[in-house]
Amino acid sequence: MIVGVLTAHLSLQGITSLKGKRSIIKSLIGRLKSRFNISISEVDHQDNKALAVIGISIVGNDSHFIDQQFDAIINFMRNDGRFYLSQIERETFS
Repeated sequence: MIVGVLTAHLSLQGITSLKGKRSIIKSLIGRLKSRFNISISEVDHQDNKALAVIGISIVGNDSHFIDQQFDAIINFMRNDGRFYLSQIERETFS
């Protein structure tokens, strides 16, 4: 069993309230869950309207597949114009 963990740091510009931030993050999480077979959650900066940290995990038996999924997830997030993807951390455990 191989576990992949991705942490994505998002910067949200022009957001004036936590409600606006939550709307964007909830939408992103829903879209990623529906497109990819992943576990995902906002894991840090919940009370900061300009920053968010998203944690994503994938379990599989092929590290190449997990890397491909992470590449697709990162590209999907980079194409979303509502935020800037400022930092990405990836780890794979076997």
